[in-house]
Amino acid sequence: MSMNYLNPVNTQTWTNGRHLVRCVKVIQETWDVRTFCFMAEQPVLFFFKPGQFVTLELEVDGEQIMRSYTISSSPSIPYSFSISVKRMPGGKVSNWLHDHLRIGDELAVHGPVGNFNVIDYPADKILMLSGGVGITPLMSMARWFFDTNAAVDLEFVHSARTPRDILFQRELEHIFSRIPEFKLHIVCERSDELGETWSGFRGYISQTMLELMAPDFMEREIFCCGPTPYMNAVKRILADNGFDMAHYHEESFGATPLDVQEEVQELVEQAEAEAEELDVADMLSVEFSATGKSVRIQPGETVHAAAAKLGLHIPKACGMGICGTCRVPLSSGQVNMEHNGGITDEDIAEGYILSCCSMPTGDVVVDY
Repeated sequence: MSMNYLNPVNTQTWTNGRHLVRCVKVIQETWDVRTFCFMAEQPVLFFFKPGQFVTLELEVDGEQIMRSYTISSSPSIPYSFSISVKRMPGGKVSNWLHDHLRIGDELAVHGPVGNFNVIDYPADKILMLSGGVGITPLMSMARWFFDTNAAVDLEFVHSARTPRDILFQRELEHIFSRIPEFKLHIVCERSDELGETWSGFRGYISQTMLELMAPDFMEREIFCCGPTPYMNAVKRILADNGFDMAHYHEESFGATPLDVQEEVQELVEQAEAEAEELDVADMLSVEFSATGKSVRIQPGETVHAAAAKLGLHIPKACGMGICGTCRVPLSSGQVNMEHNGGITDEDIAEGYILSCCSMPTGDVVVDY
């Protein structure tokens, strides 16, 4: 007689959407980085793909702000998730989190989403390259590999400004001391002002340094995250060596550069000029069925822009199809959606779209 000793899991599991969570732990990682750990009131299994991110819904100085952060913890510890945030000079949200988010505080999060993860790009040999706080998604990945006894040959390279800026140093040394196939390399730009010297690699990432640390870097799946100049330096090294960029993956959450903002403004002005010449017959109807409002828009305008014309506020954070905050159900019609990983295939199959990057190709009805 066979006995089944496995009980089904009755705990709720996380799905992409809006969730209320409570801060249960605050850890000072370095002088300017804090980790905030969250759990749900009723236990929830926070399954996600290591490398993915969440979007926090915050009220800062009376203004509602959405901000996306990579999850630094691993889904192998599933009843909580953590984000690690660096205090930025003039950073409105990062400073607010450091100064005001305390244990016991409740907030809403959206997610998890993101194409930058190790589940979608499995490989036997991996090279992880991070600069500064860009280590957070790679830390989630490394913790996942460690906790799940993954048969992976991992080279982990982290660049920090000074020894006191090295994030997760003790945990990294612990993880990488226990598995021979995991190798850790830390680079410091310079020694710090407190006189703490650094005997390891010094300076900025270079081909010579990369060859010393991971001689077989050309054969590895590469995951990279850090400031834009850091990632550009890595890509230059790879391009110079003819690396197949299909095996290179990166994540960046920088602010929109000024030149891009100016370019967008020029495009807006150009579109406005062209719109005046367009025949009204070319305009498309966007109906919001839940509120009973509709508007006509020009081809090439987004569902989010249509809502704004009616005074309807669809929450959004990134405006680039990354964070998934602006997800709405499409009841009828077709859109051209150019997203960047902020929506899952399952959500698309169920009829959801990201309003910030979905342009109707005909008349549409949105359930909002």
